[in-house]
Amino acid sequence: MTLWAGIVAAFGTIGMIVAGLFAARATTRAASATAEATQAAARVQAEPNQRAADLQAFQAIRDDMQEEISEMRTEQHSLKSLVRAFAWYVGELTTQMRGHGIEPPAPPTRVDEYNRTGV
Repeated sequence: MTLWAGIVAAFGTIGMIVAGLFAARATTRAASATAEATQAAARVQAEPNQRAADLQAFQAIRDDMQEEISEMRTEQHSLKSLVRAFAWYVGELTTQMRGHGIEPPAPPTRVDEYNRTGV
C-alpha cells in the first residue's frame, strides 16, 4: 500500500466515524423530537375527554343544587303559608275574645313587627 492510499484510507475511516457520530446524534435528537410530539399529541387528544368529564361533573353539581333550591323553595312556601294561617287563626281568636269582653295579651314584639310590615 502506498503512502497516499494509507492517508486516504485513514481519512476515509475518520470521515466514516465522524459521519456515524453525526448520524447517531441526529437519530437521538429525532427520537427526542418524536417523543415530545407524541406527548403533545396525547395531551391534545386527552383535552376533549377531560373537558367532557368536567362538563359532566359540573352538570351533576348543577342538578344537585337545583334540586336543593327547589326543595328550599317548597319549604319556604310551606312555612309562609303556615305563618299566614297562624296569623289568621290568632286574629280570629283575638276577635272572639274581645267579643266576649276579654282583652287578649299583647303580642310579642316580633309578631307586632310582622303585623305591621308583613315581613
